[in-house]
Amino acid sequence: MRVLVFGRTGQVARELQRFEGVTALGRDEADFNDVEACAKRVNEALADVVINATAYTAVDNAETDAAQAYRVNADTVGAIARVAAERRLPFLHISTDYVFDGSGERPWREVDATAPLGVYGASKLRGEEMVRAARGCHAILRTSWVVSAHGKNFVKTMLRLGAERQVLNVVADQVGAPTCASDIAQTLMEMARQLSNDPGKSGVYHYSGAPYVSWADFAREIFHQAGIDCKVEDIPSDAYPTAAKRPSNSMLDCTEIDTVFGVKRPDWRGGVSRIFADLKTS
Repeated sequence: MRVLVFGRTGQVARELQRFEGVTALGRDEADFNDVEACAKRVNEALADVVINATAYTAVDNAETDAAQAYRVNADTVGAIARVAAERRLPFLHISTDYVFDGSGERPWREVDATAPLGVYGASKLRGEEMVRAARGCHAILRTSWVVSAHGKNFVKTMLRLGAERQVLNVVADQVGAPTCASDIAQTLMEMARQLSNDPGKSGVYHYSGAPYVSWADFAREIFHQAGIDCKVEDIPSDAYPTAAKRPSNSMLDCTEIDTVFGVKRPDWRGGVSRIFADLKTS
């Protein structure tokens, strides 16, 4: 299976490049600020499947940079989806828990009403809508709290801060599930394979790690596994103000992806162990 991936240096993009048959396009080859150029790459590609692992993910900056957030997360995504549909290529796109408002206490289902709290979530939701509007074979994979040995993420931040401090304040009233980029990549490849044989599986799916956890308890597990003696103090979200409001409830119900694709939620604690192993060898 020949897979064209948009993105080369992001967390999921780097993990996708571990698979055979993957061609990853970096910004120098496919700049998401250039809508038509990216669409042209799909039209010219020798590919069986297209995966978008590129996004504008600067959640706070998006509040004052809405034009670029929408261009990257929606306009270019829509253009790629349209060309993929014309060529009858399955198109897989990564989305986010930020399309929801974070209310309630139960995990979000795919059919639940969306209501983004900020520009980032709204731009990602618009991208979802444009993928569906292309009417091609597609899968929109909503995920949360992505971590890996690459780039900037919560695991690497905690390792750095934990080594510098004896006590660390971490938000405890936001609950979700960490998801390892390697697990997302493996899931995307499995979905791509199945979609190629059965386009009827097209749709929106949720995928995240297990079990659900708060950011504070996530930090405690990171320190525990790393053997770092740093105490975590629980704080509320309003004690750590940000330009964009974060959802309090980021829990995703992953029943549907298990039912349709046979993909189960991975235990993120084992994923953190793999990240540590990757960091030691990098």
